[in-house]
Amino acid sequence: MRPPVGIPKLSKRSRILLIIGAVLLAVVVAASRLLGTYVNWLWFGEVGYRSVFNTVLFTQIGLFAAMGLVVAGLLMLNLAIAYRARPVFVPVSGPDDPVSKYRSAIIQRLRLVGFAIPVVAFIAAGVAASADWEIVQKFLNGERFGIADPEFGIDIGFYAFDLPFYTWLISWGFVVIAASFVGALVTHYIFGGIRLAGRGGQLSAPARIQLAVLAGLFVLLYAASYFFDRYELMFSNRNSNFFGATYTDLHAVLPAKLILSIIAIFCAVAFFAAAFLRDLKIPAIATVLLVLSSLLVGAAWPALLEQFSVRPNAIQKETQSIERAIGATRDAYGLTPDKVTFTEYPGRSESTPQEIRSNANNQGTISNVRLLDPNVLARTFTQQQQRKNFYGFGDKLDVDRYKVNGQLRDYIVAVREIDPKNLAENQQNWINRHLVYTHGNGFVAAPANTVNSALQDTSGQGGYPVYTVSDTSGQGDIKVQQPRIYYGELATDYAIVGGQDAGKDREYDTDTAAYRYTGAGGVSLGNLFNRLVFSAAYGERNILFSGSIGAESKILYNRDPKSRVKMTAPWLTLDSDPYPAVIDGKVKWIVDGYTTLENYPYAHRTQLSQATQTSQGVRQPAQMFSYIRNSVKATVDAYDGSVTLYAIDEKDPVLKTWSKVFPGVVKPSADIPMSLREHFRYPEDLFKVQRELLAKYHVNRPDAFYLQNEFWDVPDDPTDEQQPNVQQQPQQQQPGAPTQQTTQGGKLPPYYVIAQAPGQDKPTFQLTSALTGLRREFLSAWVSASSDPADYGKMTVLQLPTTTQTMGPGQMQNQFFSASKVTEARTLFQNPQATAVNGNLLTLPVAGGLLYVEPIYIQRKDNNAFPQLARVLVGFGGKVGFSETLAGALEEVFGRGAGDGTTQPNPGGTPPPGENPGGTPPPGGGGQQITAEQAKAIQDIGAALNRLRAATQTGDFAAIGQAQKDLEEAAKRFNQK
Repeated sequence: MRPPVGIPKLSKRSRILLIIGAVLLAVVVAASRLLGTYVNWLWFGEVGYRSVFNTVLFTQIGLFAAMGLVVAGLLMLNLAIAYRARPVFVPVSGPDDPVSKYRSAIIQRLRLVGFAIPVVAFIAAGVAASADWEIVQKFLNGERFGIADPEFGIDIGFYAFDLPFYTWLISWGFVVIAASFVGALVTHYIFGGIRLAGRGGQLSAPARIQLAVLAGLFVLLYAASYFFDRYELMFSNRNSNFFGATYTDLHAVLPAKLILSIIAIFCAVAFFAAAFLRDLKIPAIATVLLVLSSLLVGAAWPALLEQFSVRPNAIQKETQSIERAIGATRDAYGLTPDKVTFTEYPGRSESTPQEIRSNANNQGTISNVRLLDPNVLARTFTQQQQRKNFYGFGDKLDVDRYKVNGQLRDYIVAVREIDPKNLAENQQNWINRHLVYTHGNGFVAAPANTVNSALQDTSGQGGYPVYTVSDTSGQGDIKVQQPRIYYGELATDYAIVGGQDAGKDREYDTDTAAYRYTGAGGVSLGNLFNRLVFSAAYGERNILFSGSIGAESKILYNRDPKSRVKMTAPWLTLDSDPYPAVIDGKVKWIVDGYTTLENYPYAHRTQLSQATQTSQGVRQPAQMFSYIRNSVKATVDAYDGSVTLYAIDEKDPVLKTWSKVFPGVVKPSADIPMSLREHFRYPEDLFKVQRELLAKYHVNRPDAFYLQNEFWDVPDDPTDEQQPNVQQQPQQQQPGAPTQQTTQGGKLPPYYVIAQAPGQDKPTFQLTSALTGLRREFLSAWVSASSDPADYGKMTVLQLPTTTQTMGPGQMQNQFFSASKVTEARTLFQNPQATAVNGNLLTLPVAGGLLYVEPIYIQRKDNNAFPQLARVLVGFGGKVGFSETLAGALEEVFGRGAGDGTTQPNPGGTPPPGENPGGTPPPGGGGQQITAEQAKAIQDIGAALNRLRAATQTGDFAAIGQAQKDLEEAAKRFNQK
């Protein structure tokens, strides 16, 4: 017989080269990981949270080693058992027997193969397990909630912290046993313990024993899995109307899981018995029984019960489950009666000037109506306050409140940050990007209810914010001791600070002065080793060889506030909108942190990205959760980068758990200074989630909840320019048919305002939103969350009567743009040179009804254009006011005197230097005055508007067309250079 042909051998040189290549690859990978770890270790030392780094690292190392050893050890043990139990004589089926080739090759490299496979398994299992460090730490430190689930009576902490760990262990048990079974099976086959030749093949006794024991353990794990699956039913989504165990789950699936668990135990015993009995029929019969039971008991019976018993009587059958879902969702999302107050609100449509002036609540709201939209004015801030090309502002400005001269006012706020993307081409060298242009300069604020002066048609001055700027000049109503901004949302690159060139400061500060950083932030580059490390980390040799880096130099990195907080507290989910505030003379970024849980029994499961999506876009990941608390407020100093975490909900069990994992990281609520509390905002993302749930879970009766006839909707944003046909009237519908939404864009964002809602004794800073009926446009409720320190987090819901029909935002927007005076003005603003921009549509409780206010901006169609306030729209009870000022628009709606008390535009205000005082900035920019040709064009515009009004009243379509043509031609002449 010809001997079996072995696998071709590698030459000695090839083996050496392969070994060297593998070693080099391992060294590169390890060095890269070690380099990143060391850079992070330095960063955590800078911010003073190295305990967080150490806890996470040691937990990951422990899991890596423990799970790697378990998987690799059991795999190696089973490989060794299978090899030692191999038959002494293994017949060869033929000269080309493929198994003999592999057997020969393995025997020649037995030690290498025997260790290489477990080593690979060790690394793979260790890497996978180390990513689950949070599950293990929550299990080891889990707190109790003091609330029992309604079915088993077990504390919610079991579902939050224990159950995920048990299911994690079971899943790893399946991995370990499956890997061991496959390894043993292949080994027995290669070494002859299993042969496929002959009738039915042959199975040696050692192979039968080993594989039967492993199969029995696998099935035994299934029994454990079935047992814990009973608790997973508390998160069921079988019914599309609510989450949690349904009638079918409780009366069919729950007992089925217990039955299947018992059957799986008997099946496992059958496999263990097969290890000593030569007859494999017993485990085969047990397996068939388990499969049939899972089909009949676990699938067929629940399906039959659901189809023929539950669905025909769903309201009665699901009553208990719906009651549980309502209560659990309110608990899990902070919507309990102690936090949410429901108030009946009349929704009136008529009021008088005297009532507007005499009522304190009305005046407290009207006097603080916000006219500046932070989502529109970023370009205005940039053009007017940028000062240098390398500075910039975020795409979305922020709203906060300050008490100036004893008066609480809301401000549009931003910081003038360094923006490396704005550097000109000749500024784009390494020294400029990282050593010279290192920081921004200034805190910029503008009262949200004020512009410098009213914009009259297209030639009047005004429509610009009135800025107060706190920078190195020492000016500004909001005093800042250190206005330099080294840490911000635009600081995406590293900066090297603190050094000098030839004894002179190097960092750009002003045109006449340089600056040298003296803050505590940054990691030292004063030693060669650190310079080498960061040179390798950033792939930049200049860090190593630059003579501008000295003993006092430091490198600032991870400068984005959200990144710094996320690294410091990796267990937090962060709000998408950090905002700057001046606290005790220092500029600090405030970041809201959420503690979340994926599994809370019977609570509604929410996708974060979907719930927080509005017309402003999506800024959150697709994270699923069923419990959320805004338990932490974090601050990041804009100068030195220091990170501080404060607890604001110390009763939160999730926060308590993480505080045990990372002791001392989160400071107690008592340590929060009042100067910081006064700038806490109720977080926007949390409010978006809660208003979505309030729209459903405000309903108390299970039958009404199931029928959904009392549900609300978050309306679409009618001001979104991407939404079609916002100016069209709704199409006629069949009698009795539900009103269809006429807009299809993103959801209406909530808005920060200072208002005095019914029942409040003073105006407060709050976050508000309107809610409409389900698939209806009429208003159903108005929701507000307080940011005032005295009642922070308290929510007020004004419920409108179902017997009245108060216009919702979409309907009011349609009415706005159906008014002839609004249409005429927009025709004037909307021309080839300029465009009208809709501001935010505010909904405010005034005079027993809802007042709508929307600013209208104009913006030139040019890359350097920026919006300015042109008009104010006001709506109440079907009436529309449209004027250059809020006061004028209010008087058009309510009558003369209704606008008294509003903040009027500053009559002496002038546009910032270098800006065009005209309503529509000329294409060339600059500080041009109105020319004689433009003055003539203005007269022609007025005449064309008069002819258009007259023609519209008489229905003379030819005259209407001619007037529109003249209007367009006059507007073009006005905008010509």
